[in-house]
Amino acid sequence: MSTPAHDDPLGRERAHLFSSRAALRAMREDVESLDISDVTANWVNAQILERQIEERIKALADLSDTPLFFGRLDYLHAPGADRAEGAEGERFYIGRRHVHDEGGDPMVIDWRAPVSQPFYRASKKDPMDIGLRRRFGYTGGDLTAYEDEHLSDPGEAARTSKLLQQEIERPRVGPMRDIVATIQPEQDEIVRSGLGGTVCVQGGPGTGKTAVGLHRVAYLLYAHRERLARTGTLVIGPNRSFLHYIEQVLPALGEMAVRQATVDDLVAQVEVRGADDAAAAIVKGDARMAQVVRRAVYAHVRMPTEPVVVVRGSRRWRVPAYELEVMVRELLDRDIRYGAARDALPQRVAHAVLVQMERSGEAPDDRVQDAVARNTAVKAAVKELWPPVDPAKLVLRLLSDPDFLAAHAEGILTEDEQKTILWAKPARSVKSARWSAADAVLIDEATDVVERTHSLGHVVLDEAQDLSPMQYRAVGRRCTTGSATVLGDLAQGTTPWATRSWAEALTHLGKPEAVVEELTAGFRVPTDVITYASRLLPHIAPGLTPVASVRENPGFFDLRPVEETAEVVAACEELLRNEGSTGLIAADARVPVLAQALTAAGIAHLAPGEETTRETRLTLVPASLAKGLEYDYVVLDEPRAVVDAEPDERTGLRRLYVALTRAVSGLIVTHGGPLPEQLTA
Repeated sequence: MSTPAHDDPLGRERAHLFSSRAALRAMREDVESLDISDVTANWVNAQILERQIEERIKALADLSDTPLFFGRLDYLHAPGADRAEGAEGERFYIGRRHVHDEGGDPMVIDWRAPVSQPFYRASKKDPMDIGLRRRFGYTGGDLTAYEDEHLSDPGEAARTSKLLQQEIERPRVGPMRDIVATIQPEQDEIVRSGLGGTVCVQGGPGTGKTAVGLHRVAYLLYAHRERLARTGTLVIGPNRSFLHYIEQVLPALGEMAVRQATVDDLVAQVEVRGADDAAAAIVKGDARMAQVVRRAVYAHVRMPTEPVVVVRGSRRWRVPAYELEVMVRELLDRDIRYGAARDALPQRVAHAVLVQMERSGEAPDDRVQDAVARNTAVKAAVKELWPPVDPAKLVLRLLSDPDFLAAHAEGILTEDEQKTILWAKPARSVKSARWSAADAVLIDEATDVVERTHSLGHVVLDEAQDLSPMQYRAVGRRCTTGSATVLGDLAQGTTPWATRSWAEALTHLGKPEAVVEELTAGFRVPTDVITYASRLLPHIAPGLTPVASVRENPGFFDLRPVEETAEVVAACEELLRNEGSTGLIAADARVPVLAQALTAAGIAHLAPGEETTRETRLTLVPASLAKGLEYDYVVLDEPRAVVDAEPDERTGLRRLYVALTRAVSGLIVTHGGPLPEQLTA
C-alpha cells in the first residue's frame, strides 16, 4: 500500500531535490547558450567575457555526490518583515550555492546569505525567529534521512544532532572537503566577520581552523565580490602537499578564482638552490634584518658636490649644489619608497630650472618641465645622486662583503651574528649564487624598499606559527591595504624561529590590531588520541587550552611495542581493513626503510599530496610534511625517532604533537625503543 503524499515528508524533500537539480541544470544551460558575438567591441573584451562565462559554468556544476542542499529553515515570520503585522513565515533550503527556478524564485539559498545564518547560530536560547531547523542526511548524492529541531517549542529539549555528528565523523578519502553543513556557532562568527578587520585563529588539532579560514574567504567573496574581484584574494599554505590537499574546498563552494601559494612562491625572484643552517636562518629571519636592508638601500644616496647645468638653445640654467642637497634631503625626510623618490628627483630639478626661466621672463609649460627632467645633464645627476638599486645584487653584497654588511648592520647585529649569515664562499653573480629560502625573503624586503609591493584585498595565512618575522613581513606587504585571516597553533610550531606569541607575530605582519580568537572544540581528533597527545602541551606550549574532543566516538588508540618493521606493516594492513584513508607517519630518515617494507609486502602507497583512491588508501608521510594533513587512521612509527630528528627536543616534541594528531578515527603508535618520557608521565 502506498504512503499518502502528505505523510511522506522524505519523499517531498527528495522531490524538491530533484526539482532543484533540474533548475540548476537550466541555469547552467542558460549560461552555455549565451551568444556574445555581437556584444563585445574587441577581441580583448571578448576573451575576458568568455573566461567569465567559463568560470560561471564551472561554478554551476552539479556534483553528483555532493548534496545540493543540506538544511532547511522554517521562519515564523517573513525575514525583514514587521512581526507586528503578522507576516507569514517562509521556508528556505540552505545549500552550497543559490539555485532559482525559471521565474527567479529561490529553490536553494546560498549558505552565506544573511537569511541562512540562523542555520548555524539559532538555538533554544535564541531561536532567531526559526520555528523548525531541518538537517538532511545523504548517501552519496541521494537524500536518505532528515532530522528536525523545533527551536521555538519550549516543550522540546535541546539535543545533539545525530546527522551532524555522523557528518563530522564520516570517513575521509581524498582531499579535504568543505564543512559547510557542520559549521558550529563559534566557527560561524569567525567565518562571517567583516572584511575590514584581520582575524587570528588559534586552534589546536582538529578544531577546524583551516576550514574556517577557507570558508571565510568564500563568505567574503560572496559579501564583497566586486571589491575583492578588483583587489584579489590569496590563500597561503606551508607547502605544495598542503595546498593540493585543500585545493578542492573553495571550488566545491563555487569559488574558482582564489589563488593559492606558499611563502616561497611569493618571494620567488631568484632560484633557491641552497639551504641555511638553523643559526643562519634564525638571524636572516629576524625582523632586525629589515633595518639592515633598508640602511643598505639608502646608503646609495649621495649628497651633491657639483651644480647641474641645463643647456636649452642658447641659454644655460644652473641649479647649485646646495639647492640640490635640499631636494635630496627633503625626499629622504618624506620616507617614501627609494624608487619613488628617485623618480621624483628629476622633476624637482626641472621645477627649479622652470622657476629660473619664469624669473627671466619666459613662460614655460608642463611640456618644458618634462623635457628638462629628461635632459642628459639632469639624468646624469640623478644617476650620481640617487643611483638605481638592484635588490638581488644588494643582498648578494650584504651576504658576501663583510665590510659592507658591517657598515649597515652596526648597532643592529652583533659581530657573531654577522659572521653567522656571511657566505663562506662569496658568489660572483646573482645567477651563480646558491640562494636559500631566507635569502629570497631578504631580496623581497629590499624590493619593497625600492618599490611598493602590490596589496591584495584579503589574504589567508595558514600554519602561520612556523613563519619567521621576515616571512610575516613578506606576507604583510601583500595585504597592507587589505585584511588577513591568520590561522595556526602555537603548539605546532616546528621551525627554530617558530612564533612565540600571536601579538608578536601580528605586529610583524603589520596587523597589531587584529582580533585573536581561540577554537578549543575538537571535531576531528578522537578523545583518546587528543588526550594522549595533550600530555605534550605543558612541555611545548604551556598556557594553551587543551583541545576538548566533541566526537561521540572515542576512537581507536593503541600503544604497540614492536621488534621489527614487518610489525609496522602489519599495523597498516590492520587499519586498511577499515573504510577510509590511512597514513603511516615516520621520521624522515625512516621513510625509505618503510617504503621498501611496504613494497615487499605488496602494499601500494602514495606520497603526501597524491590523492588517495578506493584502491590505494595508504600514504607514507615523512613527519616533516605531516602538518595540516589528516587521515582516518594513522600508524605513527617510532615517536622517539621523530623527536630526535629535530635540532632540539622542544622542536622535536612539537613535531611529535603534530604527528600524533593527524588521525580522525584511530591511531596505532608503534615503537621498538623507549617512548619520550613526556608521553609516559
